[in-house]
Amino acid sequence: MEKTNFIDYIRIFAKSGHGGAGSRHFMRNKLTAMGGPDGGDGGRGGHIILRGNKQLWTLLHLRYYKNVLAEDGENGSKNNSTGREGKDIIIEVPLGTVAKDEETGKVDAEILEDGQEVIWLKGGRGGLGNANFATPTNQAPEHHQPGEPGVEGWKIIELKVLADVGLVGFPNAGKSTLLSVITAAKPKIADYAFTTLTPQLGMVEYRDGKSFCIADLPGIIEGAAEGKGLGHRFLRHIERNSCLLFLIPADSKDHKKEFEILHNELEEYNPELLQKDFVIAISKSDMLDAELKEAIAEELPKDIPYVFISSIANRGLTELKDLLWKVLNKPL
Repeated sequence: MEKTNFIDYIRIFAKSGHGGAGSRHFMRNKLTAMGGPDGGDGGRGGHIILRGNKQLWTLLHLRYYKNVLAEDGENGSKNNSTGREGKDIIIEVPLGTVAKDEETGKVDAEILEDGQEVIWLKGGRGGLGNANFATPTNQAPEHHQPGEPGVEGWKIIELKVLADVGLVGFPNAGKSTLLSVITAAKPKIADYAFTTLTPQLGMVEYRDGKSFCIADLPGIIEGAAEGKGLGHRFLRHIERNSCLLFLIPADSKDHKKEFEILHNELEEYNPELLQKDFVIAISKSDMLDAELKEAIAEELPKDIPYVFISSIANRGLTELKDLLWKVLNKPL
């Protein structure tokens, strides 16, 4: 069910409502044979609105929401009656959602707060009725405006997980095990690649009631930036993380090369990711003695803080939490 219940990418056809036409009408009743213009304005077309909802964690509820068509505004009518506005459509989305235009790739909206509302596609304005065009020299105007058309097109809604720390590593590096030990999250854990197919979030309880959010993300493989493996499905989520925790297993054949591959994939996908804070954790370190730890430390980049941990033996986890908290709360 994990694979089917977490949806982080939706493609839809969206169309806001057309504005109603203004009315061309002149007052006529049993007391007035040749009255002035009284054509009312057309109603606005319905908007398509995005609203943030902190109770949502996935786009699953939008899976079959393929065509989003807002209501057109009503035409104006006699007696200066304005047409009814088209009913707006409100799409509730999880925090961290980005809405884009498929053709241009332009970001139309970003939802980061609960209750935040953004008019994604504006409804067309209603046209003015002929009553608006009466002047002292033209007391019986025939002119009235049609309503403006709505906006339409193929759109993309994608979710980028909001978390303070993102776990980055190759498949089977021990990310899920670490998450299960330092948080209350219960990710699927097994001894094969790509156990984690979707992001898993957990809250790390720190000292004095403080906490921070950590995300176990699907593992990178070489070529992920080009779409190999889980590719962009993984990489889009780390754009939201303040800090990236690189998890490299102690039994890796080449710790330095493994870090460089991970680093390069991030750079190829989005060079701005390299501006984030990095921390390295050497997992499964219960199998290392002091000499091996020293040798591995020599391989690691000198400007990135590191720590040796073992999720199974519960070693180094307090030091890891301290280090992450320090990085997350360093002065700007």
